[in-house]
Amino acid sequence: MGSLPAPDFAAFIARLAQELTARRLPFMLIGGQAVLLHGRPRLTEDIDVTLGVDPSGLPLVREVCRALQLEPLPDEVEKFVRETFVLPARHAETAIRVDFVFSTTPYERQAIERAVKVPVAGIPVPFATAEDLIIHKLFAGRAQDWEDTLSVVRRKGHELDWGYLDRWARDFAGVAGREELPQRLEALREEVRKKR
Repeated sequence: MGSLPAPDFAAFIARLAQELTARRLPFMLIGGQAVLLHGRPRLTEDIDVTLGVDPSGLPLVREVCRALQLEPLPDEVEKFVRETFVLPARHAETAIRVDFVFSTTPYERQAIERAVKVPVAGIPVPFATAEDLIIHKLFAGRAQDWEDTLSVVRRKGHELDWGYLDRWARDFAGVAGREELPQRLEALREEVRKKR
């Protein structure tokens, strides 16, 4: 396992997990916090949470925000969530930002079911598996995402389920603008071969 979050982050993540679990909202941590677990340490001041609910679950997520003193950032919350499937919020006291990502796809649901539970400040918190983190990062496609993906592959390359990665890379290659995912995955596999 990689580095776990710093103590203030850890306590906040534990409380976040408790609030989401209390409301029976399926979820997993993705983004920078999952990179800390599976890849190399890097600075991150936010928490990305994939939720196994569509935007109709917004009232429950707003309850979570109130319980944690998280202020939603958009002016028109309902409209923003309906259009983007994301609710960004910030904790005023610590400046920790939490992005709640609503999902409806079968892929996201099964990724949440596959999540690995890691104790954070004594609370089991579901994190995306290394494979699902790679798929999320490849799909997002920014320069930082590629660096994060390389760090995971360099650390865990021989342990990864490459068949699972191939399947979803091919599947998501059918999405406009993501046609190159199988080739990008092959470049990652080449990184693993270099280490032999």
